[in-house]
Amino acid sequence: MLSRLTRPQFLVVCGLPVVALLATAVFAPLPFSVARPGLTADVLGENRGAEVITISGAPTHGTSGQLRMTTIEATGPDASVRLGDVLSSWFDTDRAVMPRDAVYPSGNNVREIEKYNQRQMKESQDSATAAALGYLGMDGDGVDVKLRLKDVGGPSAGLLFSLGIVDKLGAGDLTGGKIVAGTGTITDDGRVGAVGGVPLKTQAARRDGATVFLVPKAECSDAQAELPKGLRLIPVTTLKGAVDSLKALESGKGSVPAC
Repeated sequence: MLSRLTRPQFLVVCGLPVVALLATAVFAPLPFSVARPGLTADVLGENRGAEVITISGAPTHGTSGQLRMTTIEATGPDASVRLGDVLSSWFDTDRAVMPRDAVYPSGNNVREIEKYNQRQMKESQDSATAAALGYLGMDGDGVDVKLRLKDVGGPSAGLLFSLGIVDKLGAGDLTGGKIVAGTGTITDDGRVGAVGGVPLKTQAARRDGATVFLVPKAECSDAQAELPKGLRLIPVTTLKGAVDSLKALESGKGSVPAC
């Protein structure tokens, strides 16, 4: 024989699954990473006591200013990110919630991910060198370029590596004494590709003194979303376009594109 539940009893019984779901949502790990502005490094200078760019086989010249590559710092691939972390990050302009798969390759352990990022960095450095020497019309067999940047992985420093090589080998001075930062992948033929975490990278750049930020054109709107005061955006699609824009900015002649 079934007994009729009172209204309070009915609400308790019906509410138990909801409470269980909420508890699971609050305490269960979620497939996200929480990111914040990371380090920046001047590719024209030193990092951890070693020159980032060293060149032999061709004359180089001194440079002024800085060309700073930018990074984000994200919670590790094995970190537990919970609902509270996600909610608090949404209200903090210095942090961003990103799908873990957008930050790390899915299905890999921490060691495999480290190797993957190191491999991407090496491929990016090779492409950056090829793009820079191709832009300058120089023979890669006669010019030896070495790039060193510790504790940084991935391909997003490619554009800045290329610009650093061009600045050291080419005529003139790309920065004009300014602190220029940026991000973007690079291909062997000098095409600039999009990256992630641009709003956080602009914050890192401004924090470290940059007044100009080179951004892949496809990510202009992302960069503008939380653009720090005093930072000028210059959209780029190719290495040549980035060099031309910096030369025009330094000389005051010619147009400089804007987002």
